[in-house]
Amino acid sequence: MYEHDVVVVGAGGAGLRAAIAADEAGADVAIVSKLHPVRSHTGAAEGGINAALRDADSWEDHAYDTMKGSDYLGDAPAIETLCQNSPYEVIQLEHWGMAFSREDDGRVSQRPFGGLSFPRTTYAGAETGHHLLHTMYEQVVKRGIEVYDEWHVLDLAVTDEERPEDRHCHGVVGYDVASGEVSGFKARDGVILATGGPGQAFDHTTNAVSCTGDGQAMAYRAGVPLEDMEFIQFHPTTLPSTGVLISEGVRGEGGILYNADGERFMFEHGYANNDGELASRDVVSRAELTEVNEGRGIEDEYVHLDMRHLGEERITDRLENILHLAEDFEGADGLDEPMPVKPGQHYAMGGLETDENGETCVGGLYAAGECACASVHGANRLGGNALPELIVFGKRAGYHAAGKEMEPAEIETGQRGEFERATVDSPVELGDPGSFGDAVADGGAVAASGSADADSVLDSTVEQARQRIDTLLHSDGIHHSEVRADVQETMTAKVNVFREENGLKEALREIRQAREEYENVAVSDPSQTFNTDLLQTIETRNLLDLAEAITVGALARDEFRGAHWRAEHQERKDDEWLKHTLLSWNDGSPELWFRPVVLEGEEKTYKPKTRSY
Repeated sequence: MYEHDVVVVGAGGAGLRAAIAADEAGADVAIVSKLHPVRSHTGAAEGGINAALRDADSWEDHAYDTMKGSDYLGDAPAIETLCQNSPYEVIQLEHWGMAFSREDDGRVSQRPFGGLSFPRTTYAGAETGHHLLHTMYEQVVKRGIEVYDEWHVLDLAVTDEERPEDRHCHGVVGYDVASGEVSGFKARDGVILATGGPGQAFDHTTNAVSCTGDGQAMAYRAGVPLEDMEFIQFHPTTLPSTGVLISEGVRGEGGILYNADGERFMFEHGYANNDGELASRDVVSRAELTEVNEGRGIEDEYVHLDMRHLGEERITDRLENILHLAEDFEGADGLDEPMPVKPGQHYAMGGLETDENGETCVGGLYAAGECACASVHGANRLGGNALPELIVFGKRAGYHAAGKEMEPAEIETGQRGEFERATVDSPVELGDPGSFGDAVADGGAVAASGSADADSVLDSTVEQARQRIDTLLHSDGIHHSEVRADVQETMTAKVNVFREENGLKEALREIRQAREEYENVAVSDPSQTFNTDLLQTIETRNLLDLAEAITVGALARDEFRGAHWRAEHQERKDDEWLKHTLLSWNDGSPELWFRPVVLEGEEKTYKPKTRSY
């Protein structure tokens, strides 16, 4: 067993910042990650970091833009926390040596991004996430923070009280990819999940193959509610053949979208008469697919993104990486021809319910970054707001877990305060049909051992994880890839940009069938070392839980808000739906409930208005 004060799971932007903060607060902190830190998916972030740095800008304007972008489903305390703290975190990164792009006078450059009223997106070429990762990893190395890389976390060691709000997380169970060792990581003060989103639930996604929502699924099964999972962002500019992201920075610099008729359709067809290509991402993605569906797409699949008019000097200075991506994956030279683009799954606005300090309803368990939902982004995330979320809330979670004194949170977690129970008209039974390992997944270790002692909880969880692995390695059955591919195809076909009630119900039927098929899954590789087949089989279970949660939320919310579009409900229903959807695992029988959105900020109440760009 390994033992530390704070254990951070995941080594992307949120995980690295959380570890640095916990170290700054005096904790003995360790990072446990299935990837080496600089291979984390944060490195794929191209666009930038929103921060109100200029005299003509303000955090209040940033907060208003974010609330408007969220379609008034963001919680004001979380939004204001992000916007107040982002400038300080950007300056801290600059002091740590991050190579931001700069103006001729030496100031950090800022570019326009979709949905912003001021050009406040700082950036480092078109590789902002890459620079962010390396800058913070340097700080981790400098501080001597322990990193257990290529350790795949399998389970959380959580006590088994009836109410999740009474449970406590004492650590995690990890699997050493290189040796096959299964061991416990005891966290004396707290576990911070920073494991990213569930992008691999879709088959056309900008997300890396590692983005399987592990932290979300483990915490969900341990009692932490999933919040607003129906809100999935589809980025409007991904490469058709691969899903590789083409940065919003292209449009921020002045790139133009054209349909097959050569029309600048964002203006000419009235999708965004003021902001055009720089409308929010949900607006642009729906516009592109509408063009394709109405016969104005190119090869009935995509539209063109043209940046040739920007000139070679500006493109190579600020967007050079985009040239390489378009050439390598589509054979398009962005200097001489437009690039093919279409919407692709990019980001999950929802996630594990937390407050603005990263705390979940389970004691000792925190979450930050894309795996968490505070809620900053509400129904739609603005471009440039993901990276500041990582560093602002990663820092706060690290401080709080390490015991640093902080302001009390204003956002409630768990079934406390004001909430209402609900139901959803599902055509099938939801939840777990009874797969192996469910006792651990549901926090059942204590029930097995009869003791709430931290060491006993962790030891029992480790033992059940070993049994689960042994069962998978010595069983005959189908390969997980068949199940995963079915789920990915279902989600892309039926839970995409445009959603219909019948399609969502059919998706739930197909996910249920995939769950039942997963009962007979087996691992073809019997080895103990570098067994990626085993780990991907476990990841597939996580994707099943999250795909179902996304679809349940989408079926329950019978309105059109932000990234969530329903064919049968073409209006935003503020009188009914100014509330978050939450889904609790409930021992394998998921329970839906709602909590009101918090629109009361520090100095103002945000009043919902019609959202147009």
